[in-house]
Amino acid sequence: MLAWHFLSEDKRLGYGDGRVVEVGVPLECEGEPALCERGMHGSVRLIDALRYASGPIVCRVEIDGDVLEGEDKMCGRRRTVLWMLDATRILHEFACQCAEDALAMVDEPDPSSVAAIAAKRRWLNGEIADEELDATRAAAEAAAEAAAWSAARDAAWAAARAASWAARDAARDAARDAAWAAARDAAELEAAWAVARAKQNERLTEMVMEAHEATPDGPICAACDCD
Repeated sequence: MLAWHFLSEDKRLGYGDGRVVEVGVPLECEGEPALCERGMHGSVRLIDALRYASGPIVCRVEIDGDVLEGEDKMCGRRRTVLWMLDATRILHEFACQCAEDALAMVDEPDPSSVAAIAAKRRWLNGEIADEELDATRAAAEAAAEAAAWSAARDAAWAAARAASWAARDAARDAARDAAWAAARDAAELEAAWAVARAKQNERLTEMVMEAHEATPDGPICAACDCD
């Protein structure tokens, strides 16, 4: 089954395994696969894989051998990387876009939140140093902590996290903000959350696939769905 998986920058397996992951080289687990306990894991949706990310290296993988499927992940005996991509910049930009979505739902977003996202983009372009980015992030965090519990607070936290390294948390806060804005009761909240996460998944997948297809060698895997 095709899935997504994230690796740390050194491209080694975590949890004490330490094996280096290479494109086209299958890696197997020892023992029977068990979700969250043992096996080679991945997620059908990229946004779900991000939840479990150990780093910025996104991998398109194939998982096989006694595959078990859960709500937002799966595992099997073997996982083979079809292609991989350093998504560091993509994840920073994705976090900024998620935060902007959240702030757009607030009538008067805190200026510190808006400034934090702008600073992050300047930092990505090499226009400001880490210290200036840290200062804007601290201001955005202070605004988030001061905000009353509401969609405005979720939006402020999304902006603060976008200014740091937490794409996963920025996306979560933005989705929660969208869900609160759209829902009137618990059932509607759950449905709105699902819609928000689906939209985020569509955006993030498009960003990653565009970057993959723009690499010098182009799509190099016969088994993936990048054509």
